[in-house]
Amino acid sequence: MTAAEYVYEAWHHAAKNRDTAALVALYADDAEFESPLVPVIMNRESGLLRGREEILAFLEEGTRRRPNDLVRWYRDGRFLADETLLVWEYPRMTPNGEQVDILELMELEHGKIRRHRIYWGWFGTQMLLRSALAKQA
Repeated sequence: MTAAEYVYEAWHHAAKNRDTAALVALYADDAEFESPLVPVIMNRESGLLRGREEILAFLEEGTRRRPNDLVRWYRDGRFLADETLLVWEYPRMTPNGEQVDILELMELEHGKIRRHRIYWGWFGTQMLLRSALAKQA
């Protein structure tokens, strides 16, 4: 199994099972993490986190705030990878309806996640916008 295949399986398994210790162990000590959910969850302007400590705080808070009926963890088993890059999608349409649509992009170094960027599709982005507007009201 390649490092990319291992991260693909291990990250999904740990995230789905709310195992934040296993998740953060996949990251390099000086990893960077970017997501539009960071400002929402962490109440900050930037969507960028640096280092395992900040990433773990985000993962723990995000896990605490679940469940969300639209986080179904459905993937179709396809991913793109080479020695340093891993990409997969949680598509909007699943066999059981819609879910938050996310693209995971990870840069790997020495078998660890060095940079992790999460891109949301239109469906998930609408959820974030509704949440932000509700906070302003």
